[in-house]
Amino acid sequence: MPQPTRMETEYLKRCFGNCLAQALAEVAKIQPSDPIEYLAHWLYHYRKTAKAKEKERQEKIQLQQEYDNSLKETKMAEMLKQEEYEIQQKYERCHQVGRRSSALGTHTSQGGYWEIH
Repeated sequence: MPQPTRMETEYLKRCFGNCLAQALAEVAKIQPSDPIEYLAHWLYHYRKTAKAKEKERQEKIQLQQEYDNSLKETKMAEMLKQEEYEIQQKYERCHQVGRRSSALGTHTSQGGYWEIH
């Protein structure tokens, strides 16, 4: 039997990683009556489990991203609310000054205050 080439070995490592070695160790340990069928089922179950774990990992990543985005939106809403509050405070201060000026007989114009006699 010819030795596998370096490319073939790399391919097997990339595709199977450690799972094939684990599967063969399991077959040797259990020694089933049909080792090929046992190996096939073991690999199928391994792949099914690996896909489920990958899906769960992706869902966790997505949930974390959604949570991070939610935090950003909440912070932005808080900043906008604070900015709105500050603008409201300035508006009220300006109108208080304007009401006091009206009570004193002064009115505002574009250039500042002027008195009516």
